[in-house]
Amino acid sequence: MNVRVLLRSCNLGRLLKTYQVLLGFPLFPSAVSRLRSFLSSTGPNTLSVLIDHPHQLTSVSALSSNLSPVSVFLKIDAGYGRSGVVPASSTCADLICSILSLEASGACILRGLYSHAGHSYGARQNWAAMHYLADEISGLQIVARLVREISPAHPLILSFGATPTATTIQHPSLGFSGETEGDTAADDRVHQVQHFLTTLHAQDLKLEVHAGVYPTLDLQQLATHARDPSLMTTADIAITIVAEVASVYPGRGRNGTAEALITAGNLALGREPVLDQGSVPGQHYSGWGVLMPWGGAMKNPAPGAEFPRVHEGWEVGRISQEHGILTWNGSREDQERVPLRVGDKVRVWPNHSCIAGACYDYYLVVDSRNKGREDEVVDIWPRWRGW
Repeated sequence: MNVRVLLRSCNLGRLLKTYQVLLGFPLFPSAVSRLRSFLSSTGPNTLSVLIDHPHQLTSVSALSSNLSPVSVFLKIDAGYGRSGVVPASSTCADLICSILSLEASGACILRGLYSHAGHSYGARQNWAAMHYLADEISGLQIVARLVREISPAHPLILSFGATPTATTIQHPSLGFSGETEGDTAADDRVHQVQHFLTTLHAQDLKLEVHAGVYPTLDLQQLATHARDPSLMTTADIAITIVAEVASVYPGRGRNGTAEALITAGNLALGREPVLDQGSVPGQHYSGWGVLMPWGGAMKNPAPGAEFPRVHEGWEVGRISQEHGILTWNGSREDQERVPLRVGDKVRVWPNHSCIAGACYDYYLVVDSRNKGREDEVVDIWPRWRGW
């Protein structure tokens, strides 16, 4: 069934009876009226909110008025420094007391603890994101113990993961990827995660791994090397942006190479770089996307296991609002084997699928398993929009 038809034919309340929507931002006052309307339509136990400041509990109380108790996750700062409370801090301890007090009044239910290790994007070696995962788990365990000191039998969900940490949990030594013969060298961090996973039940804790951009992946995740290259290549990146070559400029680029103009700039690709770990910013990769070997760029080399430190070929080297400038990374002789012409269609792997996808109303879905019909659109997926 077409996804569009499926969503329109389902009653949203029935659809959410088993699942909860999490507002992925610490609760803010102006969201309350909209969330109340949502709960009125979907029914009780269909919404969870994040809390990282005591003043947000006023909004929790307003949201729960005449409705069911609000499901609350305490947002934990796992070292990213974006949002959340720091484990073992006085603020964290005070907020736990306030949430449990509000829970006792019937206004909310503390479902669990939520963290997001976005700084795990800085990993560059295979399985190095395991270190970020271990730190994330350690922080959540500290806070779980604080909760249990006040309410010993309180059930808790520990929800963690950015895409690198959600991916690195597939390390072969953890038993989540038995089909692979990847790197099985286990260090202290792997043992730490193993111990946590094997003692979850004894601690009466439930585990939830939220995956971020994991369903589509992108160049940032390729650069992060959260797992063995045999388990993550450009073939696993599920989103590309189709553009057209509008002009070509021979000799304008580095070393006498050509540049080309495509119809995809800032508004089509987003303007978020891949976090570069080179000694000089941009030394490894400073582009805004890389051309997939397809269409007019069929012979373009795909980034390999050493990306971003080592890569070559056509990339989006500069962008402005509507304009994307393709530049060549490599020699002029190599570029001559991948010429671009006005009118060529190209597909761009974006740096970040999240922000690139937000530029569009829908996805055109193709299926690479359809040999000879790989570019045939088999479905259209509308995006959920409306901040």
